[in-house]
Formats: sequence, structure tokens, C-alpha cells
Amino acid sequence: MSVIENFNLFGERQDLPDVVHCETIEARSLVHNWEFSPHRHGHLHQFLLLDSGSGQVQIEENRHPITSGDLVNIPMGTVHGFTFEPGTQGWVVTVASELLAENLNDTEGLRPVLQQPDLVKYSSEIRGIVAYIFAEYPGRGFARAHVLRALSAVLAGLVARAIAGKEPIVSHADHGLQRRFEMLVEEHHLKHLGVAGYADLLAVTPTHLSRVMRQATGQPASAAIELRLMREARRNLAFSNLGISEIAYQLGFGDPAYFSRVFKRATGLSPRAFRQNLGG
Repeated sequence: MSVIENFNLFGERQDLPDVVHCETIEARSLVHNWEFSPHRHGHLHQFLLLDSGSGQVQIEENRHPITSGDLVNIPMGTVHGFTFEPGTQGWVVTVASELLAENLNDTEGLRPVLQQPDLVKYSSEIRGIVAYIFAEYPGRGFARAHVLRALSAVLAGLVARAIAGKEPIVSHADHGLQRRFEMLVEEHHLKHLGVAGYADLLAVTPTHLSRVMRQATGQPASAAIELRLMREARRNLAFSNLGISEIAYQLGFGDPAYFSRVFKRATGLSPRAFRQNLGG
């Protein structure tokens, strides 16, 4: 059985170096012979718009034809791959998951909509926002980062509006248990509950919980717990002026040095290096 690779950018391994990343389908596909094998992004959310041409998208175990006017919503952690007809044109906007999360108000209902992979037709408004992002992206004008963050938030809202009310195109065995677990992790991640603790709350065995999560995401339940905590750490490092020790204590770590080790194991960078590498 082949291993599903984890990429950070569209087919690359380095961390997101900017507020967003913009790339045309054609530019990247010419390097990869118009085909991208199934992979996932550990910390990134992607919006792909197909302007002309056609192809196929694989999302988890399912394949779907795509053509002009289609938008593919690819949440963090979703296994996906593409095959394009030569000459296909379109755009890919990649947003760091912590940036996207920063702009989502839990009371407004966007988060669960955007967390599901989906395939929809994009509107002229979505096309216009993507064009605006692509125009702003290569510049270095005053307030560039702020403008890109704001435009990314608008794009996420318009995409959520487009897919709201639709059934997700991916279904997993025992999806209900997965969703309940993810909701509990969202609620209790600062308490540092282990897999056994969450399994008790869900009235299942730790083995069953990890098996369901591995089937759904390719990773055990423990990885989902750590990923949520590290997402909070990345958000604090990116969007606050708190010191690293303060962030560690705020996240429930009694030892900042241990927090730094966990963060580096999860992201490949120390907290200090991660903050230094942030654009702007």
C-alpha cells in the first residue's frame, strides 16, 4: 500500500511563506505533467477554480469530473489529487488554516461548511475576489498583508455560501462518531485529554475511536488531538505578541521547553523559528 504524502504547498513541502499563496493551475501542472497524485495538506486550506479545460479530482476514495466554472473546496487534511487535460487553466488560492480559523465566527456556521470538501460552480463574485487576490499578491504595497487577509475572509464566506445546504461529496464510515469526536476536541483541547479520555466521553473504546479516525483521516485519534492544539499554538504565534513561554502556559503546558519540543515535532520548526519565518 502506497503512503499518502503530506504537502504544505500545491505539490511542495515547505511551509506557507506568505499570508496566502497564489498559483495558476497551468504553472504548476507543466512541472508535474498535469497530474498530482493523492496527497494531503497538514496546515493549509485550498480553493481551486477551473477557468477552461477539464480534468478529474480525487477526494478521498471518490473521483469526480471537473470542467470550466467548477470550484473545489479542499479543507486541511483532506486527501485529494488532480488530473488535468493539457492546457487547462485556472487558479489555486492557498490559505493557512490558522488564518482561516481566525476569520470564522463559530456562531455564524461557516466552519462546519468549509470543513467539508465539496465541488460547486463558482459565481462571478467569487471569480472577482480571486482576481483581486491574484492582483494584490505579487505587490509589496502598504497594507498588502491586511488586504490579502481581508480578501481571503471574503473568499471563504462566498465559498461557504455557495456550498451551504449541500450534502458533502465525501462520506466516511461512522462519520457521526468522527464529527462528535472533533467537536469534543474543539471544546476540550486545552484540557489535554488523551484518546482514552475522549473515548470515555463518547462511550467507545480508544481502539475503536482511533480506528474510525484512521479510516476517515489517515491518522489516529491522538494525531487529531495534537493537531488541534498545535493549530492553536500556530495561531497564537502568528497573531499575538505573547512570549513563547506565555503561549505554552496558556495552552496548558506546564513546561515551555516541553511545549517547544512538541511543537517542533509536529511542525518541523521551533516556535521561535516558526514566528521568524512568518511573512511580515
